[in-house]
Amino acid sequence: LQIAARAQNGHRGIQRWEADIRPLSDGIAEAALELDQALARLASPLGALAKSLRARLDDEADELESSIRIRIEASARGLERRAALTLPAWRSMLDAMAHEPGEDFVDWFAMENLRGRLFDVGIHRHWIDPTEPLATTVLEPAQGVFITSATLRDHQAPSDEEGADQASWSSAEVRTGTAHLAGAARRESFASPFDYAKNTRVLVVNDLARDNDDQVASAFRELFKASGGGALGLFTAIHRLRAVHERIAEPLEESGLPLYAQHVDAMDTGTLVDIFRSDHNACLLGTDAVRDGIDVPGSSLRLIVFDRVPWPRPDILHRARRAKFGARTYDDMLTRLKLKQAYGRLIRRQDDRGLFVMLDARTPSRLLAALPEGVEISRLGLAEAVKATAAFFQPS
Repeated sequence: LQIAARAQNGHRGIQRWEADIRPLSDGIAEAALELDQALARLASPLGALAKSLRARLDDEADELESSIRIRIEASARGLERRAALTLPAWRSMLDAMAHEPGEDFVDWFAMENLRGRLFDVGIHRHWIDPTEPLATTVLEPAQGVFITSATLRDHQAPSDEEGADQASWSSAEVRTGTAHLAGAARRESFASPFDYAKNTRVLVVNDLARDNDDQVASAFRELFKASGGGALGLFTAIHRLRAVHERIAEPLEESGLPLYAQHVDAMDTGTLVDIFRSDHNACLLGTDAVRDGIDVPGSSLRLIVFDRVPWPRPDILHRARRAKFGARTYDDMLTRLKLKQAYGRLIRRQDDRGLFVMLDARTPSRLLAALPEGVEISRLGLAEAVKATAAFFQPS
């Protein structure tokens, strides 16, 4: 009832609803106490039944068949696990409803729908800063830790170069947990071996109605055709991916460009990427997992088209982290790093060339600081972008 009354994120395409725990709606505290007492009464019978089953294994050791012994043993283990782990965890969550979680944690209710059916309801608790336990349990006891990533630092655009460098290292230390260590971390950075300014270009399309699925789909279709395939379409919402796929699959097929899509084709992401990698003219649509975790060197991936700026989803956990880490500054950092990660899919070896296209006219210039220095960035209409794409990939 409380989730239904205060639900967030229950809009089209996101079948997950969240609500703050406090203040509790009328009757919730009483129901939680009643459930807690009922769970407490379950613990003793579960333990007694498990003990009885194990006693039978001992008493009838010379008579029980192997299949029956295995079933009894499995039943006893399951009962013990529920008594020792599951029930205490549930009771702990119920207890959390009555107490503030403290400044390090955030609590909330959530429920999820799968194909119109409710399949999960829960109380959630997360660290606001998950690098605190990481630093305490992993980094601090270790003799040494080496942390590396091409997207570790958030390259912003402050007024001076020294300030920009310091800001990028500070964001890296906050994100890795080294800021919580007693001693300072050693820093080292290395220039990329790739010539991004020569081999890539960024286009921001500024004349699309981004909430119009027909216009967005036509942009994907024409850009994919202009590149002759080898195109990756990235989406910030699954329902928009499906809407675009439905509109462009047939015309691309007629043009000899196979189209594959995460959340549409009945294959795991790894298989889709393998197929995409092996076909020079294929196109692939995907979301976060495709943006962050694929390696497709060569011309099989020469065009990336992003449907809109990948701002963080405004759920309850993000709201708490946003308050702790700096509101818009935190949002900008996360978004820049997502763009940087996506852009990094284009150039995987020295002779790669590629275009990075944003279909969102609202893309602010401060986010594009994440991209490599010297890369040409153009804001233009769709027709111009299609012509520029065709010219970029035209054989010399």
